[in-house]
Amino acid sequence: MRSALTIAAKDLRQRVRDRSIYVIALAAPLGLAAIFGFVFNPISDADFTATFAVANIDQGPLASPLVDGVLGGLAEDGNVNLVHAASAEEATRLVEGDGERADQDVDAAVIIPAEFSARVQTGRPAELRVVQNANSSLASTLALAIVEGYARELDYVQGAVTTLTAFDPARLADAAAIAGLAASTPSPASVRDVSASTKQLDNTTFYGAGLATFFLFFTVQFGVNSLLAERHFGTLNRLLAAPVPRWSIILGKAITSFGLGLVSMLILIVATSFILGADWGNPAGVALLVVAATASAIGVMAMVSALARTSEQGEVFSSIAAVGLGIIGGTFFPINQAGGVLASLRFVTPHAWFLQGLGDLAGGSIGDILPAVAALLAFTAASSGIALALLRRRLNP
Repeated sequence: MRSALTIAAKDLRQRVRDRSIYVIALAAPLGLAAIFGFVFNPISDADFTATFAVANIDQGPLASPLVDGVLGGLAEDGNVNLVHAASAEEATRLVEGDGERADQDVDAAVIIPAEFSARVQTGRPAELRVVQNANSSLASTLALAIVEGYARELDYVQGAVTTLTAFDPARLADAAAIAGLAASTPSPASVRDVSASTKQLDNTTFYGAGLATFFLFFTVQFGVNSLLAERHFGTLNRLLAAPVPRWSIILGKAITSFGLGLVSMLILIVATSFILGADWGNPAGVALLVVAATASAIGVMAMVSALARTSEQGEVFSSIAAVGLGIIGGTFFPINQAGGVLASLRFVTPHAWFLQGLGDLAGGSIGDILPAVAALLAFTAASSGIALALLRRRLNP
């Protein structure tokens, strides 16, 4: 064991002096995670505020719930700013940017025509108007959806009144009371926003974790490929001639890769958490996943490198494997959203299991990540076994 630690210490000193390790293990994943996190940050994370102009020309009993209730409630929540207009023409000019208050950037105008309430209450056709700003598609679509939703509610109430009075014409005088009762009756089905475990990583955390895992495979190959470099420069023969067990040579290289991988992952987790605001989850669960992912990366890279004859081939084979597995594993974008074969194919890579484990940890407990950890350890056992079998021929003078 002492021989293995001595070999690992020597390799680590060499890699620390080699500045490329800082680029591959730290600068590249952190920089790309920051870029992807900022570029692909979801709209839901951004502050959304719309400005609506309201022209309540009707001033009737059915206009007040829309203006004071629905739109007024959104204004109280801070999501909507209301600008009151005296006429339909003024509201339209505000949207077009031609009025005195054009500097307020009105996204849409809601116009309630005169006699709107009276026409609805008497069963005559009535309309609500929405003037949309072509430059504010999201906010203007929201205004249209609000008005359409309110119009549907009025349709339900009017349908209830019409149906009841059609079967009992004597109750026509009670139409207003019937309409009030229908409007106050709660809907049998509703959609509510409740807090729930999503088991899904936010964009910043996803790209931080995905790119950290992607470059982890490049980081661990420094230790794995050094065995081929030792053979190329002739130092492997000296190690084999020394009074040390042959297994300690392989173990020393594995310790080098493991140390580099763990340190790089730890620094990236801390950096993305404090600099980018990533939320990795329970530290104990994250540590378990990181250790398992690092071990699987070493096994896979060792297996790939063992197929090479020279150190140059080893670097090429390892790079191809790292890039290919990273893309298939979905480290650059949530490949599971594509569905079909790609969504299932990603689980042939350790990257996908690591990201899956982090997602399960985001909405659950440590017990929920055990399948992902088991899969990563299975990758480690299978690839390491193949690598050891192939590396035996490398340990010949």
